[in-house]
Amino acid sequence: MMKAAPGTGEESPPLGDLDRPHRVLHVIFTMSPRDGGPPEGVRQLAFNYKAIGDQIEVVTLDDPRSAFLADLDFPVHAVGPPPVRYGISRNLIRWLGANIRRFDLVVINGVWLFPAVAAWRAAIDAGVPYVVFTHGALDVFFKKRYPLKHLKKMVYWPLQYRILRQAEAVFFTSESERDFAIASFWPNRWKSVVIPYGTNKPPGDAAQHRAAFYAKMPQMREKRFLLFLSRIHEKKGCDLLIDAFASVASRDPGLHLVIAGPDQVGLQAKLQQQAKLLGIGDRVHWPGMLTGDAKFGAYCVAEAFVLPSHQENFGIVVAEALACGRPVLISDQINIWRDIVQDSVGFVAPDTLEGTRDLLERWLETPEEERLSMARRASVTFDARYSLRKSAEAIHAFTAGLAARGSV
Repeated sequence: MMKAAPGTGEESPPLGDLDRPHRVLHVIFTMSPRDGGPPEGVRQLAFNYKAIGDQIEVVTLDDPRSAFLADLDFPVHAVGPPPVRYGISRNLIRWLGANIRRFDLVVINGVWLFPAVAAWRAAIDAGVPYVVFTHGALDVFFKKRYPLKHLKKMVYWPLQYRILRQAEAVFFTSESERDFAIASFWPNRWKSVVIPYGTNKPPGDAAQHRAAFYAKMPQMREKRFLLFLSRIHEKKGCDLLIDAFASVASRDPGLHLVIAGPDQVGLQAKLQQQAKLLGIGDRVHWPGMLTGDAKFGAYCVAEAFVLPSHQENFGIVVAEALACGRPVLISDQINIWRDIVQDSVGFVAPDTLEGTRDLLERWLETPEEERLSMARRASVTFDARYSLRKSAEAIHAFTAGLAARGSV
């Protein structure tokens, strides 16, 4: 069920029934898997839109020749690449002007970049309702961690705020994300709606996944390990994880650490040197970005998943780990951490060196029987909380509510 935000002075539109099929357009800067959660969320949502009878199309500033677009089984209109990172694109403006009226709802994924501006302007001009998924970009973390960047964003805030203010709703994936967004900027009155979010269960079977992972990393076949799988970025707490692992490594000499993910900012070499200086270089493994069966195999083979991130509005990788039956060791800056504690499917601690060390120590002290119980509960938690079918149904019901109101 979608939840309206208290204290914002706004009311969300009424929900409608799952009635006729809807045509939904997602606007996003890129569909590249290297950009993490938002592109993956759109990929996974597409399957669920189709399952309930809705039609999804995506417009993106990707180069139409991009290899990662080849395996998508829904229409993707790649009108890039843009000339600059901000994404100013006449191709996008033209495409939206010619096509936006075909849709019942426009979903803008992300803020601060030009696609949001272009989609807002086109939707307003065409009278097509739109919503915004902020994907954590308004989190107060960024205000605290990068104050100079926050000042720069304040210059753009009047335009960004107008986009949020005029939206039929601003979608958040947790109550924490919603509340942090309100604390980051002023003015801050928009129609906040919290909807279910997550991912899909991995296709295929666990044996197939394990085989793919071992084909990618045969050196791990006889090794026990904890898995970090995300972008290699300072926000993710990778340095904390290496320091914490080094501090407990002597307690379990057979335990290794796999740090998997794309190195977007050139951080990996520094982290590898850090591990070497701490004497654990041979126990930390770097497979790069894992995708498909190899990614799910990493989850299945790992003892537990660990992510000491400084900020996650949701954390799709956490949901993926739970879907694969893995306990999770996460920081309390991942906005679904309360679910993890409530369901006893992992451990939570602050995003500090002491907190990360505490996560690893608690895991090492957990008896094998309880580890197995946590693993069994993990799949139950995923089914109950993080199936994207519920998200697609919520967006459909929201669109139906707009239609009942005469907005579609």
